[in-house]
Amino acid sequence: MISACGASVAALVTADNTSHVEGMPEAALKEKSFNPTVCNVFLCKGLQFQDNRDNVQTFRPGQVVNMRANIPIPHVGPMNVSIVNTKMNMQVGEPLIKFTSYADESLPVLPPNNTSFDVTIPTNLGSACSIAGVCVLQWFWFGTKAEQTYESCVDMVVPGGLFANNGVSLRSRFGDGYIS
Repeated sequence: MISACGASVAALVTADNTSHVEGMPEAALKEKSFNPTVCNVFLCKGLQFQDNRDNVQTFRPGQVVNMRANIPIPHVGPMNVSIVNTKMNMQVGEPLIKFTSYADESLPVLPPNNTSFDVTIPTNLGSACSIAGVCVLQWFWFGTKAEQTYESCVDMVVPGGLFANNGVSLRSRFGDGYIS
């Protein structure tokens, strides 16, 4: 990440892997090594596949995947989990789950489905996510009152349903930040 985004951006992520994205462009401007064509801070906070090769998850079409979210400071707003093509920064198909109102700070306790929920890997991906580094399972949340974006990405492949996850816990590019 440092070679693509610079030390300042990397320091923001490592100092608080639950931080929002909006402060990162300012930090990037201070970096001579910042490369905006490689480091898109609005895609997985700029974290790079090369830094996470050992944590690629293999899913099969139709597999139900449990996701757990750590929300230390709620901010109400929309959330979705989608498969994103990282080469084009485009969502693949429809969101796997979405909320119009998520992480509402006015509630005394967040609903259980805000912090633990299941998504189902689509059966119609074909070869779209068959190569490691092309797709991520992205948790994306925008706190509307705070005007802050939160993201977590799990590098993944779906090789046509021949392989299962083998019970490996999800490990996002952010380590043990928001999504596990």
